[in-house]
Amino acid sequence: MGSALETLCGQAYGAGQLDMLGIYMQRSWIILLVTALFLMFFYIFATPWLKLIGQTEEISNAAGQLALWMIPQLFAYAMNFPISKFLQSQSKMMVMACISAVVLVLHTFFSWLFMLKLGWGLAGGAVVLNLSWWLIVVAQLIYIFNGTCGRAWSGFSRAAFHNLGSFVRLSLASAIMLCLEIWYFMVLVLFAGYLKNAEIAVDALSICTNILGWVVMVAIGFNAAISVRVSNELGAAHPRTARFSVLVVVVSSFLIGLLLAIILIIFRHRFPSLFSENAQVQGVVYKLTPLLATCIVINNIQPALSGVAIGAGWQAVVAYVNIACYYIFGIPLGLSLGFVVNMGVQGIWIGMMTGTMVQTMILFWFVYATNWNKEAAIAGRRIKEWGGHQTVSPTEIED
Repeated sequence: MGSALETLCGQAYGAGQLDMLGIYMQRSWIILLVTALFLMFFYIFATPWLKLIGQTEEISNAAGQLALWMIPQLFAYAMNFPISKFLQSQSKMMVMACISAVVLVLHTFFSWLFMLKLGWGLAGGAVVLNLSWWLIVVAQLIYIFNGTCGRAWSGFSRAAFHNLGSFVRLSLASAIMLCLEIWYFMVLVLFAGYLKNAEIAVDALSICTNILGWVVMVAIGFNAAISVRVSNELGAAHPRTARFSVLVVVVSSFLIGLLLAIILIIFRHRFPSLFSENAQVQGVVYKLTPLLATCIVINNIQPALSGVAIGAGWQAVVAYVNIACYYIFGIPLGLSLGFVVNMGVQGIWIGMMTGTMVQTMILFWFVYATNWNKEAAIAGRRIKEWGGHQTVSPTEIED
């Protein structure tokens, strides 16, 4: 839901409406904290929910126990995501990177201490995660409250409670768009729990999805960068610059994804042993490596295109695209290949990867066919609608 702030803060910053950034962030805090209260019940009742949908007793109990410990992190997310979008829209990336680097070092040490040295296991990992995320939130708030953001933060304001209904609608559209993408790959592991030798399948998929998650961190960087650049340039009425930025990020993300996929293929005989000593798990990971490499290439491009959509404010449209490509096409195809055709884990992944490919091609077509002059005019109207004032008239938009 916080990605709504990427659109609004980015375009307001580009238009010079700095005083609106802090108000937008406060509105997002209100909405996300209330949402976290409702989501907390899914954490509390995670064990019976998982058992209800047929997961094994062992997996359900372990996941449910971890979920209870992770409740404080849920509220840290509700605070952190609006802060991140607030700072990103002003291109204050370095301070975020420095804070994250310091917390990562502390997080690594205390994870070792609590999980391994003191033997707290999953509970220790959850405690450290909670502390780490809240430390990030507090450090970023100190940075903002010290006046480093100038007019972008002028203190708490009652204006944050105005126009909440419209803000909720854009936030929900953003949430639907991104959650459908994130859940799509989480469902992959969920379905693996119904296969024969479920623990081996889940172990192998967890290894692959973790590797994919690490690699996608690069793509998420592109996602944040292009959403900020597109929103800033559209807000400033520079459509040509926005269009050129899109071209640069798509080409760059494709080349980096291709390089990482090649490296993975070269070391496909070795890397599975880094994650598991089980020969069966290693064998499944080895077989999944070609699919993993293909996913790396696709999932390096797709977040960049999603970033363009966020920067331009297309969340609602892309949400419909995601529903069609992922849940009407990709998942049924994956289940058919995995369970009906008996291709197992590979079949599930092939089907879901095909859905991602279709979604990426549709987003690429959207970007290619976009009238960027029109998008700049829409951004100007949006800024005015959300409480600012339009500084550039449609006739002044650069050609």
